[in-house]
Amino acid sequence: MSEQQASYDYQRYRQLLSEAVDETSRLRLISHLITEKARDRLEAQRASDRSAMTAETVAKVLGNGRREQFQRG
Repeated sequence: MSEQQASYDYQRYRQLLSEAVDETSRLRLISHLITEKARDRLEAQRASDRSAMTAETVAKVLGNGRREQFQRG
């Protein structure tokens, strides 16, 4: 959670909010926030996928090493 919080630029969001003085600029701000949230979720999913692939690879390597030891002994 702290990594995700660190990625948010609260100062920039405050600035954008203060500039959103009419409906058009508010809608633009909302769209921008939605787009950023979607991007953050996609990045988190990719990181999760990479971790899962790494864990699977490590398990395969360790599993193959153990089989070879049992076959030798």
